[in-house]
Amino acid sequence: MLARPRRNRKSAALRGMIRENRVTVDDLIYPLFVTDGKKQKSEIASLPGNYRLSIDLLLKEVETCMKLGLKSFILFPVVEEALKDKEATYSYSKKNFYLKAIKELKKEFPESCLISDVAMDPYSSDGHDGYVEDGKILNDETLPILADMAVAQAEVGIDVVGPSDMMDGRVEFIREELDEAGFEEVSIMSYTAKYASAFYGPFRDALDSAPKSGDKKTYQMDPANKWEAIREADLDEAEGADFLMVKPALLYLDVIYLLKEQSDLPIAAYNVSGECAMLIAAAKNGWLDYEKAMPEMLLSIKRAGADVILSYFAKGFAKLVKEGKV
Repeated sequence: MLARPRRNRKSAALRGMIRENRVTVDDLIYPLFVTDGKKQKSEIASLPGNYRLSIDLLLKEVETCMKLGLKSFILFPVVEEALKDKEATYSYSKKNFYLKAIKELKKEFPESCLISDVAMDPYSSDGHDGYVEDGKILNDETLPILADMAVAQAEVGIDVVGPSDMMDGRVEFIREELDEAGFEEVSIMSYTAKYASAFYGPFRDALDSAPKSGDKKTYQMDPANKWEAIREADLDEAEGADFLMVKPALLYLDVIYLLKEQSDLPIAAYNVSGECAMLIAAAKNGWLDYEKAMPEMLLSIKRAGADVILSYFAKGFAKLVKEGKV
């Protein structure tokens, strides 16, 4: 027997030498939930270990993460119902605590990379990512609202805006408005292939942002479709996106691979709340070893082609790296 692949697996040093993929802390973006007030910290019941944090505690959390080498964060606002309306006007209000959080974080940690969420649902009384009229989500009427939101975030120092709404043409509309306002260097991380998935449950619990009626299937992608993602990617790239995102990640590894093969842009993948919650629950019950399974999950996303991974495991992974366990 001349060919013996096992020869290259016989020691940790050899395995490390020929390892094809590695996850590093630089690959990761950590999602954080921001709430109004002071000294506010509440755990998300369906996503243990993750919290809604007021700005003062958010600053401390980011400081802890930065010391672990984790520098990139995506921020989501937890908005009280009284501030929501059909036009999501609070999203670009000067009084918005989310904008204040971005400004304070960027002042305190200028070396960090801050990514925003651009969509109506956290601020909408209808709970949808777009403007609702007579039960329909209106695409073109939504675009100016998203652009106002993105410009307001750029004004307070955001590095990357993340349109997560899946409205047609929004990347180009936002890009033009940002450029006109003098924010040519603010990047766009487009949620390119965002699927109408059942795995967003804990996230919607965290923000209390589920639709008041209907669902999101008229604008988020059908989970059955793969090749449609290429069309979305081609459009976003032509409209000026700087990153293309696939969401969810773990259940759509084939789509991540497909976009990586088709595009020269960096591919981001969102390891969503439901995917993470499954592993957390299994580990709590002793069915899986968290410290082994979590890095393997992230590695599978990297191996599929993701350049950047958004994950609630980002901080936990950074801790394992610091402790020399991965």
